[in-house]
Amino acid sequence: MQLLLWRHVSCYYRCSVDVKLDVLEKCMYTWVERKKKGGSYSRHRAQTEKHVVVCATHLLTDTVMDFLNEFYAHPKLQGYYVVLLSPSEMEESLKIILQIPIWAQRVIYIKGSALKDFDLQRCRMQEAEGCFILASRTHSDRTVADEHTILRSWAIRDHSPGVDQYVQLFRPEHKFHVKFAKHVVCEDEFKYALLAYNCLCPGTSALITLLLHTSRGDEGNCGKEDWQKLYGKCSGNEIYEIQLYKSIFFKDYCGKSFSYASFNAHRRYGVCLIGVNSNDENSKLLLNPGPHYNLQEGDTLFYLSITKEEHSSLSQKEANADEGIASMVAGVGSAALNIAKVNTEGVQAQLPTVSASASTGVEINNHFLSPNPDRVLPRRKPSIAPVAEKVGDEVHIELTPIDLSRPSHSQHTLHSLIMESPSPTDDVVDPLWHSHSSGSDIKVDVPPVAPYIGKGLHLCHLMRNPRPICCLQLTKVCQHCEHRHPREYNWRNRAIIIASANTSNGLYNFILPLRSQCLKQLDLRPIVLFLEHEPERHFKETIRHFPMVYWITGSIDRLDDWLKAGINYADNMVVVNKETSNSIEDDYLSDCNTIVAVQTLFKLFPGAKIITELSQSSNMRFMHFRADDDYALALSKLEKEVKRKGSHMSYMFRLPFSAGDVFSASMLDTLLYQAFVKDYLSTIVRLMCGIDQGKDSGFLTCIKIGEDEQWLNTYGRVYQKLCSNNGAIPIGIYRTRQPGTFSTSVSVDKLDNEDAVSRNSDREKEEISQLVKGCMLSLNMPPNDYNCSSDEKHSQVSYVIINPGYDLALEKGDIIYVLRPASKRHKDRYEQKFPANSYDRPTDRQTNSSQECLDEQVDGTEDTFLLTNQNAESVNNNDPNCNRRHAAKH
Repeated sequence: MQLLLWRHVSCYYRCSVDVKLDVLEKCMYTWVERKKKGGSYSRHRAQTEKHVVVCATHLLTDTVMDFLNEFYAHPKLQGYYVVLLSPSEMEESLKIILQIPIWAQRVIYIKGSALKDFDLQRCRMQEAEGCFILASRTHSDRTVADEHTILRSWAIRDHSPGVDQYVQLFRPEHKFHVKFAKHVVCEDEFKYALLAYNCLCPGTSALITLLLHTSRGDEGNCGKEDWQKLYGKCSGNEIYEIQLYKSIFFKDYCGKSFSYASFNAHRRYGVCLIGVNSNDENSKLLLNPGPHYNLQEGDTLFYLSITKEEHSSLSQKEANADEGIASMVAGVGSAALNIAKVNTEGVQAQLPTVSASASTGVEINNHFLSPNPDRVLPRRKPSIAPVAEKVGDEVHIELTPIDLSRPSHSQHTLHSLIMESPSPTDDVVDPLWHSHSSGSDIKVDVPPVAPYIGKGLHLCHLMRNPRPICCLQLTKVCQHCEHRHPREYNWRNRAIIIASANTSNGLYNFILPLRSQCLKQLDLRPIVLFLEHEPERHFKETIRHFPMVYWITGSIDRLDDWLKAGINYADNMVVVNKETSNSIEDDYLSDCNTIVAVQTLFKLFPGAKIITELSQSSNMRFMHFRADDDYALALSKLEKEVKRKGSHMSYMFRLPFSAGDVFSASMLDTLLYQAFVKDYLSTIVRLMCGIDQGKDSGFLTCIKIGEDEQWLNTYGRVYQKLCSNNGAIPIGIYRTRQPGTFSTSVSVDKLDNEDAVSRNSDREKEEISQLVKGCMLSLNMPPNDYNCSSDEKHSQVSYVIINPGYDLALEKGDIIYVLRPASKRHKDRYEQKFPANSYDRPTDRQTNSSQECLDEQVDGTEDTFLLTNQNAESVNNNDPNCNRRHAAKH
């Protein structure tokens, strides 16, 4: 009996175990399937916690990590959770990364579609603080990728209309479909405008990229050379905002001019004031409104600094203690810059010697200059006028107009364009253009044809009579033009060539900054669109209104096509990466065609200035690639060290990036990520890059430090000179170091090897020269136009210094990035083209005196005090009007 009972019990337990194992197996299967599809964000968590949702077609590791690094770089977002919503599964590498505790506790993955209400409910979209909709870079058709993004945006708007959307698009013509979104970043708009500005101001792409990334400048601690430490430290500067009445930095300048506040804040605290937005209704953000703008208590100020003011260690007590010293510094004017004597209203004043530091404030020596008249003083430096506190302050500066007949090298330096320039209110006409303005074929107006809806109103240099469409093709002979190659055009300035596989509407944003009204007509450079396919009819109708814009078809892999496009007569070549991937298996190989083609150009044309766009930022290391370059190898080790220490800008020390020769559109993704905290950042970048214009807003340009400016010595002296003369504000330096400034260990064997390499290089150059000249002869081009000499820039180190300290010594050849205020002539044009009832007229909070409309004759003239781009071609002194009429016609 007991045995029978034991058998029954044993059978029961055996059956129950089998049932439990079966249930457990089903549970495990359900859990695995649930894990593949992602979990869900509970309603309780949504009510007690804050979260944002990121929607994307594919969750690429680089894209997700860039978002997380930028999003959580802000202190006030540390308590937020990120929900990833995607119809595809995560990459294996991303799964491993998200298992790290710092991300596992913050990031939640949900597999689903934004087009399904059920999936939107799973991620609690209605309770989300915001939704980021990212475009798919892996899609072969960017238009189709935008259509997917638009549908996702509409679905989220229908399900959760109260959630702020941050949308990323590729094509600018699709923006009006999602105009309800809080922020829309169009890649083609920013990319092409930034590439164009790289041709005007070298290194602009590096400048903007560093400003958009969150950093504290710790990368400079990894550098071993001086330039690496300075470049890395200053890369930590970012754009911040603060209201004037809350600010310790700027509250003392309430009622003072914008230029006065910017100069003195930089001298006292090392911050650079660049923009303002008044508290008036319908007011707009202005970049450097100029010395005629007086700050008010309710204004919102925008400034460059390594640390946000609220996070700085400066206290109110320290600011008050420093107030008396700074007031004296601002009052003595040029004495603050080690000038021995200043004549003020005919009185000889004895003033203290002052030294300054951007980090520690201002220090004054305990002795005054001796009043002994017999004392032999050192050679006096040219005086610098003090910066006016308010509009109406009498600051007398003896100025003479620019003489355009003198040597042209002085026309693009700080000395000739600042010291001898009229004030911003003087209505001065360029004498060269004034004498021919009645017969000029160029005017300043709004382009009558726009390639897409939603493009703002821009004042540009346009043709009075649009060119025939047949004249747009560079090498095609027609009844209006008999030129067969670029040399026959006899352009005044060297050309800009942009090579693009597709004729997208984004190319319009490449043309606008290069034809902006801010440029002088004498400085306009021909633009050649080097395309793989003939552009469509509507695009030709758009570009025919712009002077000296041409197109030609060809491939970047063919030498003959580059010669036909005029590479021998161009200063800048811009190569845009192909949108279709060259490798389905590996996205990192998508740039292979562009990289190899550009490397070939460097070999064939060693003196060419080529700006390249890549899809993968990690591929920058292949640009200017040299297998035996020890210095590049050292920088590669530095990059790995910076990355190991947690920086997500490890590529910043690569020479092509620091020089602005390479750019990746993926770097602009941070502009969308930071919009959640810095909603003003997109507006500032659009104004800097020339995408938007404003009546009272300034614009970005650059000036070069020449021999005549050596007496200024420091960045602070340049700052005061610019602010006191015309209200321009410097924001950084583009510096190039000559070869031999860095040291490397050299052995005898290495020297012998270098000699052998040099001999092989000479033979290679000879073969290249014969090849190129032979192609030119076959195309009926003069072979003497080919310059086979190697440019020294390949062995130079160029980099950007953002908002340097007041005492930073200047070097000859430095290029200063400057925010120049709008001149009176620019404002007059806006008043004429955009009357008060215009829907797109920029708001003007200042009271301007009545101004007469410009006469039709001077539509093509410019202010002679314009800070001219240092890359502009010199004016021909022998024949200043050489082929001007012919070039304008075609």
